[in-house]
Parts: sequence; C-alpha cells; structure tokens
Amino acid sequence: MYPLYFFSPSLSFSLPSPLSLSLSLLSAQKLCGTNYPVSISFIVVNEFCERFSYYGMKAVLTLYFINYLHWDPNLSTAVYHAFSSLCYFTPVLGALIADSWLGKFKTIIYLSVVYVLGHIVKSVGAIPSVGDSTIHIVLSMVGLILIAFGTGGIKPCVAAFGGDQFDEEHTNERRKFFSIFYMSINGGSVLSTLITPMLRGDVQCFGGDCYALAFGVPAILMVIALVVFISGSGMYKKSPPEGNILLDVCKCMGLAIKNRWKSSKYDPKKKHWLDWAEDKYPRRLIHEIKMVLRVLVLYIPLPMFWALFDQQGSRWTLQATRMNMAFMLNALLILVFVPIFDMVVYPLIGLCRINLTPLKKMAVGMIFAALAFGSATLVEVNVTKTVVEPAPQGQCLLQVYNLAVSDVKLNIPGSNLFSQPIKSYEDPPAYQHIQLGGHNKTITMAVTQNEILYQCVQTFTEQKAYTLVLHSNGSEIVCQLVTFNMVTVSNRFINTRSEAVNITVGAVDFYVPADYGISPHNSVERKDTNLLYFFSQDPGEIILQKMEDVKANNVHIAWQIPQYVLITAGEVMFSITGLEFSYSQAPANMKSVLQAGWLLTVAFGNVIVLIVAEGAGLDQWMEFLLFAGLLVAVCIIFSIMAYFYTYVDPDELDKLFPDKTVNDDDEDNLKKNQKYHLDQTDNSMYLNPIEKRTKM
Repeated sequence: MYPLYFFSPSLSFSLPSPLSLSLSLLSAQKLCGTNYPVSISFIVVNEFCERFSYYGMKAVLTLYFINYLHWDPNLSTAVYHAFSSLCYFTPVLGALIADSWLGKFKTIIYLSVVYVLGHIVKSVGAIPSVGDSTIHIVLSMVGLILIAFGTGGIKPCVAAFGGDQFDEEHTNERRKFFSIFYMSINGGSVLSTLITPMLRGDVQCFGGDCYALAFGVPAILMVIALVVFISGSGMYKKSPPEGNILLDVCKCMGLAIKNRWKSSKYDPKKKHWLDWAEDKYPRRLIHEIKMVLRVLVLYIPLPMFWALFDQQGSRWTLQATRMNMAFMLNALLILVFVPIFDMVVYPLIGLCRINLTPLKKMAVGMIFAALAFGSATLVEVNVTKTVVEPAPQGQCLLQVYNLAVSDVKLNIPGSNLFSQPIKSYEDPPAYQHIQLGGHNKTITMAVTQNEILYQCVQTFTEQKAYTLVLHSNGSEIVCQLVTFNMVTVSNRFINTRSEAVNITVGAVDFYVPADYGISPHNSVERKDTNLLYFFSQDPGEIILQKMEDVKANNVHIAWQIPQYVLITAGEVMFSITGLEFSYSQAPANMKSVLQAGWLLTVAFGNVIVLIVAEGAGLDQWMEFLLFAGLLVAVCIIFSIMAYFYTYVDPDELDKLFPDKTVNDDDEDNLKKNQKYHLDQTDNSMYLNPIEKRTKM
C-alpha cells in the first residue's frame, strides 16, 4: 500500500520522505490553536536565559571594577561603556557570518559557545587566589571581549530568526512576537538584577564579596540558553545563507560611486545615484540597497537615545550607591509597561483617531528619555549636597579628628583650610581638598593648642582620602595619618586605651590595637551614616562614644522612581518599536544586516557617553542636563527626517521582481502593471502600493 499525503498550499516538498515530512509538519505546528509557531517558544526561552546571563553579569560589573579591581568611578564608567559599545559593534560581524556563510541558526550556536567561554574566563578572573591583580585584570578583559563577540554576534540573528518563523500573512502575530521577545529580554533582566547582586553581597567567598559566583551563575544560564535553542532545531524554519550579501552591497555601492564620478554631463541622468550600478548589478539588488540605506540614514540620530538609556548601569547605579538604599527599584517596570502599552495605551490613542506610526512612537520615546534625565538631574543636585566626591588628580582629601583634651588649630601652608578651632571630641569638620601639585607631597603642618605650636609632617598621595588624628601624648600633641575608604559606607574604631580591644558588630569583627590604634574599615548594615567609635581612657570601664565623620545622605532611593518610570516608557516606545521596524523594513536577505545597523546605534550611543564622561569634565548634574538637552535637539532632527520617510513592504519584492536577474524589458512590462509599479517622483525608487503613504 502506498502512503497518501495531503499538502497545504503554503508548504512545498521536493521529496516527501518520512523524515522531511515529519520536520515540515513540526515546523508548521502552532501554539494552542493560534498562528504562533511552536518554534518561537524555544527562541523566547533562549532569549530569556541569554539576557539573564548578560544583564546578570552587567548588574555587578561597575561595582566589580570599583571594589574588586579598585578602579575609580570615571575609569569604571569608561570601561563599562566601552564594553557595552563593543557588544553592539560586533553584531555587524554576526550579521555578516549569518547572511553570508553559516545562516542564522548555526551562527547563534557557534557564537553562543564563544559567549559561554567568555563567562567562564570572567568568573575565573574574579577568584582572588588566581594570580595577582594584573592577572585578574587580564582575565576580566579577555572574558569581556569574548562575551562581547558572543552576545553581539547573536544579537542580530536571534530576533530576525524569530521573525523568520512566521508566515507572510501573519504580520500582526509577528509584530506582537517582538513585544513578547522584548518581555523575555526584560524578564531575564529582572531576575538577574535581583539575584546576581545578592550572590555578590550576601554570599561570602574567598574572604569577601563573591564576584566569582555572581559571574558564574550567568555562565550556567548561558549554557541553558544554548541547550534550549538546540532542542528546538527540528521545528525551525532555517533560511540558508544567500552568499556574501554585505560584500555585494559594498561592491554595488562602490561601482555606483565610481560610475557616477566618471560620468560626463552628456551621459543620461539617473534618478538615484545607485542606478549608476545597474549595468552590472540586478535591479532587485539595487532596489533592496535603496530600501536599507533609507532606513540606515534614519538611524543616524538614534545613538543619542542609547547614550542616555545605557547610563542606567553606570551613572545611575553610582547615583544609587550614594543614596539611602532602603528601597530598590528594578526592571519589573518593563514587564508591566509592555502589556499596558499594547493593550491599553495604544488602543486608547487609536480611539482618539491619532495615527501613531512606528516613527512617531520612537520620537515620543526620545522625549520620555530626555524627561528621565531631567528628573535625574534634580535627584543628583540633592544627592551631592552631602556626598563627599573623590579627589581629582593632583589633590587629596583631608579630615581632622581632635582627640586631645582641648581645642586645637591646624594650619596648612599655602591655604586657609581649617581656619576655625577644631573642637575636642566632637564631629570633625567636613573633608577638605588639599592641593598637592603632583602625585604626592610631604607637607609640614602647624598644630596649635593652648598657644603652644607643634609641627606635624605627613606625606599625601593624590586621589586618596585621609583622616588626621590629633591626640595628646603626655605634654605634646601627636598626629597620626590614616586612609579613609570613600567607596563604601563603613565603620571603624579608635582605641584610646592601653590594651587592645575586640569588637563584634552583627556578623562583623573588629580588632582595635591599643594606644590610639585604629581598626580597618568594615562595612556593616547601613542605618544612617559612616561612624567613628572610640573608647575613653576610664580605667574602670569601657565607654563607647561615636563621631559622625561623613554626614548621612537621607535622599531616599525612591526619588529615582520617576526617572526609571520615564526611561522605561521611553524604552517601550523606542526600543520595541525600533526592533520591529528594523525587521519589517528590511528585504528578506538583509534582515540580519539591518538588525545589526539598529544595534550599531546602541554602540555609538555608548561611544558618546565615553566622550562626554572622559572629555567634558562637568559636574554630574550638569552632565545629566547636557544629555537631556542633546536628546531633545536630536529628537527634533529625527522627527523632521521621519516626516519624509515612506514605509515599504519588502515582502512584495517577490511579486515586483519574480526573478532576481530581471532585465530591462521585464522591468518595462512591470511598470505597466497597475498593481505594482514604480514611483520615481522624489529622486528615489519606491514601491507603490507596496509603500504606505503614511508620513512619519
């Protein structure tokens, strides 16, 4: 008996073998009676795990640089954004590999392996016993580079690969898929930004915060992401690579420029400069390049949005560490906002007969991001009122404790600092900036008590914070210089007794040497502020007294809520829309390329942050305000450009160009077709009615 097969018109088979039939039927399966392919569930879970891996690692990266590698905040911010920038430059490489060589499926698998290796190397670099600080830095940088190539290489492929799973007629489902896809991104981000900081701070290993574990768990999640993606292999629609399309694009553009340059005034005029390549390249390819270039030109202003958005992981994180952190906001907002915007906000706008096109959504998203940085500016102004900022190059910070029996005066040559008497056993004056004029300097200071002058000679090093302890030793004043940890909220003890003291605060132990010995800094659960405790010399009992050396910052972290709400609203309208827009406006053979172009805007955004952070030299609140103003200006430029953009439907290219090598005669016949014709009214070739005449 011969088997009998029934085929759907949308399916085509060359050989109906049992294996090929089985795989094709699997790929045609839908989720719960919907038009969503089963295969996208593997892609969404893969993206969730991969984003957990990526954002989990980034959640502690800035603090890792500061606390583990002992870099200053500016260097940490610069390296953080350099890494972020590299993660969004490498998508060009991933798109090239996918579209020209391996295809999206294999590219995702191979570069995911590189991704996993990067996490492993990064975790090993966070183990204190593995080499010295130089080895830690080298391993950390190698790990970050591998991660950047891994995550960046698969970025343009995963989203485009998910879009490929939908049939042409299911465009609405495909649009909603990108929202689901984006929610999976932020679902992974939510859990990772909650879990990895706890793994770092709440779990102790190697005698301190467990960065190795905080980086190791994301590595495990990336392995899970890879396994899940491979598990769905038999259900995917896998478009084969179509040759080195990016190279063809570059050659075509180069030839067009060359021919245009060599042309004379007697040559026939062309409607578009790319038409000068039509003697060698097919009209379809030229038309596809025009479509892509029009979108890429539209992307030019977009990096400024990402310059603001990605500072959540650097400048905003550092802002949060200087605030009262009894409350912590996380990425749950995006999971709430996506369905609210899709099911409530956008439908309500539609009921108001407002045509909110994708490019209009993106422009509104920019405005929200600018408002977020306006809010961050107000918060920063209030935060800096009590926070002690680290000293710049050529300067150090100095604070003075007077543990002598009476008031003293301190005179530093060449300055009028500490001009008022320093009270005995009272809260010390605020930290003052000492000008060194170089890397270090030895200063002879004059200390006066009861009209008697004493000399205090100390050596200071730039960009450090010092505490000068003055106390009596018989008939003389003794000065003792110790360093102060400006990074973390901490406590320390001074023992004025003649015997050593052991102290336990919660789970933290302090050993304080005798005779004005000072304990090391140790962080304990934050209540109000940085505190200094000292013990009296009463022979009968130990009396504990305290001094507040850095005033408490009572600006609650809840004041960051408005800026996070605004930036999240901007993200929903800008990022999700841009992701789907990049896919919908790209020809089939260039979808990964255009996704890479979209991701490049993120890379250049981080470059902008690097330039401003390192070169502007502004106070932080002024920097926030500058970014907000720049984004408003860029939004105006983008809106003007978007007004003149005309939407196209790349799926209609197959009907317009049934053969990729269409000749001029066929082109003339197609022009006569009323349904599909070319419109050359504005010096560029558009499809009509493929194009949608809605502006912006």
